[in-house]
Parts: sequence; C-alpha cells; structure tokens
Amino acid sequence: MDAIWYDREPRYPVAGGSVVDGWPAAVASLPATPFTLALDGPANLPWDAVITTLTSTFVDRDVTVLDTREAYAPWHTIVARTESDPLTGDPHFAKLPAAGLADLFREPLAPPAGTDVRIVCGPGAALAATDLLWYADIPKRYAEADIAAGRGVNLGTENATLRRLFFVDWPILDAHRDAIAPRIDRWIDLQEGMRSISGDALRESLAVLATSPVRTRPYFNSTPWGGHWAQRELGFSPDATNTALGYELIAPESGILLGNSATAQVEVPFQLLVVLHPDEVMGAARPDFGTSFPIRFDYLDTDGGDNLSLHCHPKERYMREVFGWPYTQHETYYLVHGSEGSRVFLGLRSDVDTEVFRKQVERAVTRAEPVEVTEHVQTFPAEPGQLFMIPAGTPHASGAGNVVLEISATPYLYSLRFYDWLRLGLDGKPRPLPYEHGFANLETERIGRRVGEELVQRPRQVAGGDGWSELVVGALDEMFYEVRRLEIAPSHAAKQDTAGHFHVLNVTAGAAVVIETATRTHRLARAETLVVPAAVGPYEVRVIGDEPVHVVKAWVP
Repeated sequence: MDAIWYDREPRYPVAGGSVVDGWPAAVASLPATPFTLALDGPANLPWDAVITTLTSTFVDRDVTVLDTREAYAPWHTIVARTESDPLTGDPHFAKLPAAGLADLFREPLAPPAGTDVRIVCGPGAALAATDLLWYADIPKRYAEADIAAGRGVNLGTENATLRRLFFVDWPILDAHRDAIAPRIDRWIDLQEGMRSISGDALRESLAVLATSPVRTRPYFNSTPWGGHWAQRELGFSPDATNTALGYELIAPESGILLGNSATAQVEVPFQLLVVLHPDEVMGAARPDFGTSFPIRFDYLDTDGGDNLSLHCHPKERYMREVFGWPYTQHETYYLVHGSEGSRVFLGLRSDVDTEVFRKQVERAVTRAEPVEVTEHVQTFPAEPGQLFMIPAGTPHASGAGNVVLEISATPYLYSLRFYDWLRLGLDGKPRPLPYEHGFANLETERIGRRVGEELVQRPRQVAGGDGWSELVVGALDEMFYEVRRLEIAPSHAAKQDTAGHFHVLNVTAGAAVVIETATRTHRLARAETLVVPAAVGPYEVRVIGDEPVHVVKAWVP
C-alpha cells in the first residue's frame, strides 16, 4: 500500500471565523469594561502555567483569580461521592458515577470579588456565574500518557490512577463539557502552544460537518503486543516501540481537526459534533443511544507483534448493573491482513472444562504458570476479508501476525482478561488480569461447532448494481449493529442512501474512493475511516484508480 494516500491529519475549514494563535490575540477580543471570565477544562491541563500566562497578558488591568482546584472537597468526600458498589475497592474498574462535577467541590463556586477582570479558572469554572466562558482542552491521549508516566493528576488529587481517569474523571468531565458546549465563547487547544477559535465558529463549523462526511484524527499507541504494520504502511510513529491500537474512530476520545494547516488548526472532540447535532448525526439511532455514538472503528496491529490477551467483554446485564453502561461491548474482527499461519482465537471448545480453565488462569496469576489456551479456546485461520463476530462474553484474541479492523460497539475499556501469555507491561509489571469479571461473563452455551457456524459467517449479497455489490458479512440478533461490504469495480460507483441511519465506512482493499453527496465530495483512501451522518441521504461511493475496491460499512438498522 502506498502510504501517501493515507492522511494522518484530515482537517476541515473553520466556518464563520479563523484560528487565532496565542493568548494575546484571544485576550484582545475581551471587553474593555469590567467582566467575569470562566476558563474551564480538564484536570490534566498545566493549570499553573495557564493561569500565569493568562493573567500576565492583561496589561494595565486589575486581575483577580479563583482557582477551582483550591475549592475541591476533601479527597475522602470525593471518593464517597463518586464510588459505588459493587466495584468499591475493585483494583481494575469503577462503576460510572452518578455524581456530577459540582459534587466534587466543598460548596457552590462563586466568582471572586473585584472591579475589573475577574477570572474563575480550572475544572468546573463554568459552574460559577460569569459573563464569558472559555474552554481549554487537550486530547485525552495526553492525560493517559501522563498518568502512565507518573506525572498526571485526577480530579481532586495528584495521586493519579488510570482507573479513576477512565471510569470516574472522564465520564464526569465529558458530561460537564457537553452540557456547557452551547454557551462556550472560545475553544482553546493547548497541544502546541495556544490556538483558539470563537465559540460561534466552533458551532458553525460543526453544523456544516453534521450534514457532511467527516473523518476523525487517527493515531496509534504502543503496547507490549503491538506490531509494525501502521509504521510500515501508514507512516505512523516510526520511532515508537510499535504501533498497536489504532484509534480511527473511538467517539469518547476521537477529535476533529478544524483549520487550514498544521500550524493553524485546533482539535475539537468528535463528541461535540454528536452533542450539538444529535438528530443530524445519529438519526434513527438517537432514541436508543441518545448522544452516545454507538459504533467504533479501530485497528489491532500484531503484524510483527504478539498475540493479544485472551479476554471477553461484559454481557448486557452485567455491563448495566455492575459497570453502569446502558449498552455493552459487542465486537467484531475484520481481517485486513493475516500472515502465513496466523489465527484468531474465538469461542470455547466443545470439550471445555471451565473449572480446569479457571485453575490454569489462577496459577498463571499466582505462580506464573502458562495456560494451554488451545485446550480451552478454538482457533480459526486469519483470512483477509473474513469477519469474526464477537458478542459479549465470547473469549477471543487476535493472534500474532494480523491486522484487525475492530468494528465494535463504542464501549472500549472493559477487556476482562483471562490470560496475557505471562507478559509484562511497558512499565515492567504484570498486566492487569481481571479474570473474576471474565469468568462471571464467560459464554458457555455457544461453544464448539456453534462458534464457527454462527460467528464466522459467509457473505451474502443484499444489494447491487452495475459494477458493484453489497454483501452482509456479519449480523447477529443479539448485536445491535450490522457489518456489510461494498465490492466495487474500477470506473464504477456504488449507490448508497443513509435513509436516516448513519454509516461508518472504511476502505479495506484497493486504493481509494470518493464519497459524493448532494453538496460535497470526500476522498477516502485505503485504511481510512469515515462517518457519514444520518442527514446526508443519498450518496455514491466511486472508485479511484484501476483496481477493485472493498469498502466495509457498519450501521445500526
């Protein structure tokens, strides 16, 4: 594959404004008369430096600052308000909190007294009564990296853990940001210096994208099992240890780039597009999922790497009652690349003895004894173009030598690992194995032949035309979404219609296509993922180049 086709920084124009560089230019937009400003944002921002830089930008003005971090409730109070049974004390997971950001403070936030410039600064600043609201942000991947490196913070404490970040802080902060999105006066991106756009430009830009195909900014992280396909083929992170998990579209973390160039752009959460325009984006899925975009696309790169951990995901009731999510983590693996002899682990064998399986897992944890995985779990050849259905509770893992496009329900943090091949994490410590949760969800009815018959499906054509066909490659009654594949000949186009249902597309074979809607076009190259909002309506997928193209499509019927 020619890496030049793949765009690692897809960006879209700012509508109704432009990107402003630096604090002085942003401050110049503020009133000359007295005002109160809220500067809100997540906990992991460099708040001390932000406050110092912002206040020093006001020349010949009297500035008074309230730092919201000084108003947090005591840590034991925050924990009591955000932790709940049955996961209180669990080392791996926490139940999604019912508390909001306001519950983390000793008392309601009030702006400081003063006569000229009064600033409430820090997480939750928008909870105070102010005249203006700015929101400063940095993508979530930075917070995760900071905590993993031992320099991050959680809401209310500097003794940070990923457990609190994933399952407490992020849900609370996301709900707060989404609630205030309609009244943000300036959006600030602090990834590289300080760049910003007005709140009106933010909302106008997202309004345009809500009725157009849109691609989120991709990136890859490194893990102990990661491979090198994305480095070799897509040009990602050539100096990194590996490229493992590729974030193509994971709604809670993905961002959209707005701007004209790499030096004049801001990144905004994809989630804001959904929150501000739920009907246009979600369409018929909105009654069931609200503003939670329910499908994710990501890559699992083990080409030149190792087997993933053997794990499963929570079943519906367990996910709802124990973890607090209204829907669960059903998954599929679409094989983009498989090395000779590579395989996928999927489903229990017909002769499985789950007690023996459990005892082996426990000895792996306590004595570092290896588990004979294939004594318990089946394997299937990793044939490119094959989709493997992985409903909740099904034990599975992608083997070494694969590139998997994971087309799944959006929840993505609930891997209930049974076994990780006695592998150490990047920190040199054994990776977490929440196997008790795994065994509580293990699917023991769909085993043996049923696994291959029901979860390794053969494509069946459901639509087509001159030079193209549309095939269902995976559908299961218990899974709310369906995966199809468009097969299009050179110089031809497949006719599509969202008909009130969003589509998510990815080019899995061939060079590229052009998505042609009634109002605009969007190129999509091999390995790229695109969201087609429900509001788009009829569109065509036209082949670029002289080779056939396969486009995978996921949707909620």
